[in-house]
Amino acid sequence: MTRRSPTPRARATRAFTPNPRQSDLLAALRERGVMSVEAMAERSGVTLQTVRRDVGLLADAGLLARFHGGARVPSSTTENIGYRQRQHLNEQAKRQIARAVAQAVPAGSSMIINIGTTTEAVARELLHHKGLRVITNNLNVAAILSDNADCEVIVAGGLVRSRDRGIIGEATVEFIGQFRVDIGLIGISGIEADGTLRDFDYREVKVARAIIAQSRQVWLAADCSKFNRPAMIELAHLNQIDRLFTDRAPPQPFAALLAEAGVHCVVAEG
Repeated sequence: MTRRSPTPRARATRAFTPNPRQSDLLAALRERGVMSVEAMAERSGVTLQTVRRDVGLLADAGLLARFHGGARVPSSTTENIGYRQRQHLNEQAKRQIARAVAQAVPAGSSMIINIGTTTEAVARELLHHKGLRVITNNLNVAAILSDNADCEVIVAGGLVRSRDRGIIGEATVEFIGQFRVDIGLIGISGIEADGTLRDFDYREVKVARAIIAQSRQVWLAADCSKFNRPAMIELAHLNQIDRLFTDRAPPQPFAALLAEAGVHCVVAEG
């Protein structure tokens, strides 16, 4: 029986040994999950060009995953990063996105806000809005917005997922189906290069689909690390989204996909 020679990628993975600087970057990524090129350069005390070269070598070795402007730990298609870790990933980007979303929400709006650390950041930015009516399947969002005396908060029924206090299940889908709102605000785990929006929990996906169906406008809040990030379950497509709020200009092919789908892309300022 003929044994096949290993692929160049496999040979590179076995042969490559990170130097101390690269090992330190890997340790920082494993702790934080996601880092920008600028943050890595500042940590290592080297130029952006040097960091990009390091990231390229580490990505070719399968030790990290690159995205436009940064890197992350290699992603699983079947399991999301833990909630506590996600709370600290790209915190600055999430705050930028949250401010941009809040500035776009008119007073007196009705909204459905779903599960996610980015949507929770948006809730914090809505604390001074007037006359909002918010339906949510996220107990963290409900707790945050309950401090706004001029915001009516309606909590969906269903099964509470203990790890992040998200509410999911068929009862949640049926509950969401009672409403028709101005804005449905959703987060996402990954956006693939064909424009597919993907996530990890089928029960959560079904609720997000219901939110899309019951919203006059659908807004997606996603930081730049979500582009080209794999996840198992198809939730929707970019052509079902009206506005995308992100922290960096989307790379190709996403810029073209957004334009073709008629999605208004808002790049939040730092």
